Amino acid sequence: MPFVNWLKRHLVVIAGLLTLSYLLLPNVVVTVFSFNKPKGRFNYEWQQFSTDAWKDPCGVADMCGSLGLSLQIAVWATLGATVLGTMIAFALVRYRFRARGAVNSLIFLPMAMPEVVMAASLLTLFLNMGAQLGFWTILIAHIMFCLSFVVTAVKARVMSMDPRLEQAAQDLYAGPAQTFLRVTLPIAAPGIAAGALLAFALSFDDFIITNFNAGSTVTFPMFVWGSAQRGTPVQINVIGTAMFLVAVLFVLFGMVIGNRRNRQKA
Repeated sequence: MPFVNWLKRHLVVIAGLLTLSYLLLPNVVVTVFSFNKPKGRFNYEWQQFSTDAWKDPCGVADMCGSLGLSLQIAVWATLGATVLGTMIAFALVRYRFRARGAVNSLIFLPMAMPEVVMAASLLTLFLNMGAQLGFWTILIAHIMFCLSFVVTAVKARVMSMDPRLEQAAQDLYAGPAQTFLRVTLPIAAPGIAAGALLAFALSFDDFIITNFNAGSTVTFPMFVWGSAQRGTPVQINVIGTAMFLVAVLFVLFGMVIGNRRNRQKA
């Protein structure tokens, strides 16, 4: 029975590894097919190993243009949602005001609401305002639906902060600005960073809300959807693999920094 005992002790770890493998399986498939050389228009069957797509990732017309536009929108949406979300999170945790409970509930609506409902609502708003659909309407829409995720991430971090640390800084004659910059902000930074990374991923990946409010503007997810109707170029897999690797590097970098800080504290 040693194997059964070993299995009982490591059951949770094994289940976690199997779940993680299942979640990463699509990324593995995308990476493998980024080295494929399909004979037809569709990159759905393995034909021949090739690095041609990696050598010329912008070989498909307008693909890199749509990618650059998506990155630009994601960066600005992340900045806007992070700044506004951080201020809202601090206001909800630190201050008492009328309709505070209602605001708390409304913050979660975009997270619970189907994207198609929010997309149609935003489109109706922009059309009633006479706004020209394009870059700015996409950016406003992305900031609006990313805001809830940033508020949730930052709020959780702010609620776990020990207020005695800020009080100690004030007792040592630190002003409000010094207390915020040297005590409050560094403690809240992990939550703010988590919210910002989540906002960037959601903005870059969004299709439904963008498709409703884009007009003639084409982002990378819209380009991928349009390409799937005519044929799937291998370069799409290359871009997807590159984005995945960048995300993994960010995670590893954060883990290294965290471990280094823990060693310094020890």
